[in-house]
Amino acid sequence: MPQISEKGKIMPASPIRRLVPLADKAKERGIRVYHLNIGQPDIHTPEIAIEAMKTWTGKVVEYTNSVGNASFRKKLAAYYRGVGVDIDETNILVTTGGSEAITFAFMATLDPGDEVITPEPFYANYTSFATICGVTIKTVPSFIENGFALPPVSEFERLITPRTKGIVIVNPGNPTGYLYSREELEQVADIVKRHDLFLYTDEVYREFCYDGLKHFSATRLEGIEENVIMVDSVSKRYSECGARVGMLISRNKEVLSAVTRFCMARLSPPALGQLVAEASLDTPPEYFAAVHHEYVARRDYMVGALNRIPGVVCPMPRGAFYTVVKLPVKDADDFARWLLEEFDDGGETVMVAPASGFYSTPGRGKDEVRVAYVLEISRLKRAIEILGRALDAYPGRIR
Repeated sequence: MPQISEKGKIMPASPIRRLVPLADKAKERGIRVYHLNIGQPDIHTPEIAIEAMKTWTGKVVEYTNSVGNASFRKKLAAYYRGVGVDIDETNILVTTGGSEAITFAFMATLDPGDEVITPEPFYANYTSFATICGVTIKTVPSFIENGFALPPVSEFERLITPRTKGIVIVNPGNPTGYLYSREELEQVADIVKRHDLFLYTDEVYREFCYDGLKHFSATRLEGIEENVIMVDSVSKRYSECGARVGMLISRNKEVLSAVTRFCMARLSPPALGQLVAEASLDTPPEYFAAVHHEYVARRDYMVGALNRIPGVVCPMPRGAFYTVVKLPVKDADDFARWLLEEFDDGGETVMVAPASGFYSTPGRGKDEVRVAYVLEISRLKRAIEILGRALDAYPGRIR
């Protein structure tokens, strides 16, 4: 019998999605599952985007330009200039989601065996993207005790080897919700400049910043303009995860040229997704104000409610719509499984993402889960109520 590749064997399952079969079986048994495991907002997509789909009059869904529709890229450039990122459409490549942008960035700049450094916990699928590219991710630990703030830059420097080619930053952070300040990013920029590294900056959650804090884009860092590769997406900003439209932004012409060739190889980004995304750029400010208010309310409720459960530690996220939560359990992976296979409260249960999959250091995150506060308040309240009762009943709870 033919064998699959070594890469196929080591490709990791997503910690966010690997329990989906158990959730599906629970639903087949008639159990209602509250999903706190995945960043799928229940926020409505802007009406202007829905109308663009409804009023589309094309007769053929055609290929688009490999690097994205010109009209879309020009409007994107105007959007970025409006948030302080001084670029034009030639600096933008449209991709099939932010995931493709990250993968293409790695493929265009890294060779098999090269290394990148990132704080952990980190977005779990970076492990998958690195595996696809034959790249090693090295991690600098951050800690729940200080809300997962940027580790000392000396810790990054300690990991640099001749194979180190870049640093990966997600800002605001997934899975932690931490928002890096300009000062923290400037510390990273010093390392990037000193060692001539790439800085891969994932800024998908730019609009989701709270408590009066503002997002500072790494593309605005001085002295490393051609080292920075920014990844973005419409998935979260406009609640359009299914549109599968992302962006890669760089001022480095050599990088853009290489990524363009990868774009050509996969033919084109989604035609209808770009239609929706381009229309979304005209979303009125009132939409974002309402979304911001909603997420702050959800966050504040969630943090307070979780910290009232004995033994639970939930830091206050300053951005995105996630946080990593410490639970009074020996094994959060087993707890997440148990929630779906063995527990229900009145025919309802909760799905969470075990945090061990967001770490690469063995043993870290074993008593943590990532929680996404993407449910409206009444459903979020019920989900956390169920979680508290589950912890009381769980045989592996630390008493």
